[in-house]
Amino acid sequence: MVRRALILAGQYFLLMKKVFVLPDKSRIFFKQIWVEMDKLGLSSISIVLIISFFMGAVITIQTALNFENPLLPKFYIGLVGRDSILLEFSSTMIALILAGKVGSNIASEIGSMRITEQIDAMEIMGVNSANYLILPKVVASVIFNPFLTILSMFVGILGGAFIVGVTQIILLGDFIHGIQMYFIPFYVTYGIVKMTVFSFIITTVPAFYGYYVKGGSLDVGRSATYSIVISCVLILMFNLILTQLMLT
Repeated sequence: MVRRALILAGQYFLLMKKVFVLPDKSRIFFKQIWVEMDKLGLSSISIVLIISFFMGAVITIQTALNFENPLLPKFYIGLVGRDSILLEFSSTMIALILAGKVGSNIASEIGSMRITEQIDAMEIMGVNSANYLILPKVVASVIFNPFLTILSMFVGILGGAFIVGVTQIILLGDFIHGIQMYFIPFYVTYGIVKMTVFSFIITTVPAFYGYYVKGGSLDVGRSATYSIVISCVLILMFNLILTQLMLT
């Protein structure tokens, strides 16, 4: 098992060496970045908005249920809910969701091109297929996904305010006061940095599994599943590493 993991890691880094070189035609490369932003980023906005809104509401309710002590000021519900969204939900949880949605898309697309020999045809024509297929996806995700994080932060807090207004679990004024109290701008930076690292994982790991797939359509499905599992594990591992490095 260890030997297999080392072989996969070696193949991954060798692939990344092929990916991160200067594109042969910069005009085509930059055009492809916009295409990938639309396919991988813009198409994910709706699911990010929906999940962030409802999860912001759920976080607020759960926080309120744990602040039943009358000696604790109610505005702490807004403060704790805000920090939970900024620190963890809008970066790590959204990244895990994107790993499933975007990762399966990338692994299936590149895997299908591999088994239909389109990648082999590119190599025969002298095209760096890894650079052409993978680099625009990586650049597009690393640029666009942090904006999804910021959007998720805003909508998550909005969802919390909405549920407070509807259920009256606390006064809306207290909730807004808690959101504004002791705000640390670095928490936003921390979330953006995490999402940037996670975006690299979300794109390169599925691309790796798709690029080296062998067999038929069933094997493409298996590679997509493996890529999602490995991506999620790496996201959680790097979440721990970045938290240790940036917050302690």
